[in-house]
Amino acid sequence: MTTQTIRFYHRGAVREVQGVPATRTVLQHLREDLHCTGTKEGCAEGDCGACTVVLGELDGDGRLTLKAVNACIQFLPTLHGRALLTVEDLRAADGALHPVQQAMVDCHGSQCGFCTPGFVMSMWALYENQPAAAGLPTRDEINAALSGNLCRCTGYRPIVDAAQKMFDYGQYPRVAFDRAAVTEALSPLQRKDTFEYRAPDVRGDAFGTPAFYAPRTLDALADLRVQQPQARIVAGSTDVGLWITKQFRDLGDILYLGNVAELKTIGRDAQTLTIGAAVTLEDAYATLAADYPELAELWTRFASLPIRNAGTLGGNVANGSPIGDSMPALLALNAAVVLRRGRKTRTVPLDAFYLGYQKTALEAGEFVEAIRVPRPAPDLRLRIYKVAKRYDQDISAVCAAFALRIADGTIVEARIAFGGMAATPKRAAHAEAALTGAPWDAQTTHRAMDALAADYQPLTDMRASSAYRLKVARNLLLRFQMETRDDAPLALHEVNAFAFEAEETGTTAAQESP
Repeated sequence: MTTQTIRFYHRGAVREVQGVPATRTVLQHLREDLHCTGTKEGCAEGDCGACTVVLGELDGDGRLTLKAVNACIQFLPTLHGRALLTVEDLRAADGALHPVQQAMVDCHGSQCGFCTPGFVMSMWALYENQPAAAGLPTRDEINAALSGNLCRCTGYRPIVDAAQKMFDYGQYPRVAFDRAAVTEALSPLQRKDTFEYRAPDVRGDAFGTPAFYAPRTLDALADLRVQQPQARIVAGSTDVGLWITKQFRDLGDILYLGNVAELKTIGRDAQTLTIGAAVTLEDAYATLAADYPELAELWTRFASLPIRNAGTLGGNVANGSPIGDSMPALLALNAAVVLRRGRKTRTVPLDAFYLGYQKTALEAGEFVEAIRVPRPAPDLRLRIYKVAKRYDQDISAVCAAFALRIADGTIVEARIAFGGMAATPKRAAHAEAALTGAPWDAQTTHRAMDALAADYQPLTDMRASSAYRLKVARNLLLRFQMETRDDAPLALHEVNAFAFEAEETGTTAAQESP
């Protein structure tokens, strides 16, 4: 067994690390090893944003990309060949503040200050990534950039004000970010072969587990997966990271997908979008929303930008969580999963991929290579709804996706899927049967609403009761019909006004329809 040194760029130099566990987090390394305590620990699960840092990496064309991520759930070996940028990097040698920091001061964007470094790094990523030709970011773009940062004392108005004002100062030559220097430092760190890292055990005389493998090619990954069928596959670690920080689990050997370029590709032809398993959620949703604008709201409400920058669509699908927000939409769109073992691949419809609670059709030695999504049909009517206690960055109580194909007023195909209603993301077979072949009207809709009780027996938990989930599912189906019916479909503001009126009169949307 061999081990290699973790090498990454940080604070103007290439750092080398050995002898730490493969599951040591970037946040632990920053605070405990490097004593860079500007980055804070709050939740240790990627929720509060106090630990936000920016990762820089070279894309396939050798250009530097910058993304805000949560340091608390990123494993240290994933930094190999990348740049780690923290709040300490923003300070000039003479103590001058960066425009991002100056704007926070001038707009009174900080009180206790605990969350401030995380906000500053999210704002700095926005500052550096904003193209000059695009002008200033909109309020919505600022809100999206800050969606992963929580503040409990200052409130968000002065922080958003600072995000707008930071562009007013112009460039500060003393603290300008030198992209060319970082690119030059990262170039020699790029590998063409598999990066393998192991830490000594407590005796220091043998290599312990877990081992960390980061292959560079799809074939190398496939070979390793066959050799290591029990190894834990990790991409963004937005889920698996919590197994370490919250559950203190031993992951065993780790196969990291983040360096496999073939898994980061997006292909399209006239019939199909093919999204590689390691494409980030942010890039995957941008692609999906270009074809299906109805996904735009779910895109912005899926976790937060730092989570979407790290997490992958393939990981969300492969983990099989019953509350993963991607799956209802993908099920409704008739997506399929490309699975690979060695040099062989097979394609499985997504609605046949989930066998039970967090149990999938993956066989030993297999992994998800890509997700295939049909291109839009001209007669498709589609809606996706997410119901949660918070608008931003919250787990769904119910996530619903409805897709109908209608010809001459008759439903020729119905695909309905829900998350949060069963042990797996699941289609509503009885409701679909009630819709297929029937006219798209209120009477048909109410039959399908009643059929949902045969499709789901949802559980009660801290997010919602069983009765609430079933009522919401029924009402979302009615809302879908109100928005997409042929006769006077309601606009969003009209649907909301109707819901408010129903609440005032003590009725529910399932009891009446305009």
